Amino acid sequence: MHSFSQHRHRTAGEASDKETKGLVGSGGWRYDLHEWLTDIFMFRGKVRELRQKIVNLARIQPGETVLDVGCGTGTLVMEVARRVDRVGRVVGVDPGHQQIVRARAKAARRDIPIEFQIGVIEQLAFPDQSFDVVFSTLMMHHLPAPLKRQGLAEIARVLKPGGRLVMADFTHKKERQGQPARFHAGGSRTHDLTVLVSESSFSQIETEEMRPSRFSAFPGAGFVLAHKSSN
Repeated sequence: MHSFSQHRHRTAGEASDKETKGLVGSGGWRYDLHEWLTDIFMFRGKVRELRQKIVNLARIQPGETVLDVGCGTGTLVMEVARRVDRVGRVVGVDPGHQQIVRARAKAARRDIPIEFQIGVIEQLAFPDQSFDVVFSTLMMHHLPAPLKRQGLAEIARVLKPGGRLVMADFTHKKERQGQPARFHAGGSRTHDLTVLVSESSFSQIETEEMRPSRFSAFPGAGFVLAHKSSN
C-alpha cells in the first residue's frame, strides 16, 4: 500500500536495487505512523476494514503461496500469513528500500515467517506459476498505463493456472464528492481495472465496491477478484 507515504521517482545515477517507472514509496516507520493517524482521525477505521475485505476476497486456504506486489511496510501480509499458516508461503515485494526494512523488522518482531524483498511489478523475480494468490492494493493509480499492462502480465506469469488476483484501489478522484474529495491520494475506476485484467489472461472476474463514509474523508474503494485462465 503506497497511498499514505511520500513518493519519488528514481533519477539517473541514483543507487537502487531495483528500478521502476512507477512511483516509489518511502518513510518506513513514518509511513506506518501516518497511515495509522490518517485511519483514526480522517477515515474512522475504514482502512483497517478495507484491508480485511481484501484478505477475505482472496479466500485464502492453509498451505497456499501468496505474493503481495507493492507490499509497503507489510501490514496486509501479516494477516495473510496467519491464514496460510506455517505450512504456506507469503512473500512481499516493494521497490522502496525503507519500506522493506520496516516490513522485515515488523515480521521479525512478531515471529511471522514472511519473505520480503525489493522488487518491481514489471519484473517479478519468481519462476512461472509460483503463487496461488497475488495481491495488488492501493498502487495501480501510481503506474502509467503501459506499466499497468506490463505488471499484470508479470502477475499472470507468476500465478498458477486458476490462481487468484485481488486488486483494490481508492475511488477515482473525479468520482469523489464532499469531504472525501479533499483526500490527496489518487485512485482508479473499477471498470478500468476490470478491462485491464480481462485483457491480461484473467477470467471469472468479480467486482465489489466499498462506499465512501458519510462521516469521514474515506474516499471509497473498488475491488477486483480475477482468476488466471487455465488454458
